[in-house]
Amino acid sequence: MAVSERRIAVVGLGSIGRRHARLLRDRAGVKVELVEANADALSRAQQELGLLRAHDTFEKMLKTRPDAVWIATPPQAHVEQTVQAVEAGAHVFCEKPMSTTLAEGLRMRDAAHRHGRIINIGFVNHFHPGLRRIRELISTDQLGMVLHVHSRMGAYVILKNSISRYQSRLPGSLFLDCTHQADAYFWLTGQIPTEISTVARESGRLELSSNPNLAVVTCEYESPMISTIHLNFVQSPIRQEYEIVGDRGWVHWDCMSQTLRIGRTDAAEIATESVAVEDVDDLYRAEHQAFFNSIDGKRAPETSAEDGLASMAMCDAMIQSYESGGSTCAVASVSDLGFQ
Repeated sequence: MAVSERRIAVVGLGSIGRRHARLLRDRAGVKVELVEANADALSRAQQELGLLRAHDTFEKMLKTRPDAVWIATPPQAHVEQTVQAVEAGAHVFCEKPMSTTLAEGLRMRDAAHRHGRIINIGFVNHFHPGLRRIRELISTDQLGMVLHVHSRMGAYVILKNSISRYQSRLPGSLFLDCTHQADAYFWLTGQIPTEISTVARESGRLELSSNPNLAVVTCEYESPMISTIHLNFVQSPIRQEYEIVGDRGWVHWDCMSQTLRIGRTDAAEIATESVAVEDVDDLYRAEHQAFFNSIDGKRAPETSAEDGLASMAMCDAMIQSYESGGSTCAVASVSDLGFQ
């Protein structure tokens, strides 16, 4: 094995784990190993990926001292696997959600700091030209003061693609699986809500479900901004969209048609821009490159532990509000999270 070759262990071989393993396998200078306790899942992965070196337990893999660990297991496992990996000297790429609670996320971040390791969180939408264009419009003040942010995610396919079906056993998994929305709000505006209220329930007659499987979330901020999030594990095909309204203009991103519509207060016409991605794998390749850039010290992580913690602060409040019958709940502040 060449000195420059990195050993990467991909843990969890559901659809997202197999995608990461396939793209990493095809990357120069990387040797991929697989970790999966489910024999059937491992067999399917090896049929797709080839007979890569495999481990049937996380602990056996860690004893081989990999350079980095790619965690794509259900979120209940993220905290212990991340802490053990950084203690063993590995950098960690952890798929979203970062964890199941903010306290777990803080433990992950603090362990990485103690051991001088880097954590990246799998917020692949940071690399999508649609979200990047929206961020540009906001950062260059083309929309003016942002007053309202709205998003919708309807994805029954998440339940269908889950190997472990953990969503049926983990209350609040709807909020955790849809942390792209919470993350996007922080990444786009740099703001964390002060209060969140949630109306949610489990309903419908579908074969697969979660508790809840429908939710509407309202977020209030120190600034005049208000944001809303509509989530469900019901719609099929998948539906995802974002809309940002400022006092100078607005932008709407339909993620499925891959188009942006931009309206401005000083223009009668609505502009339309294509933000199409021909190969979705390119987003993951960019995400992987950003991870390697961060562990090589070339630049700060683009999907950092801080991004993960901001989303977990929101998720904690969403779940707390849901469990309390929709009461308004406080969100951990930037100082609570220990951000610099």
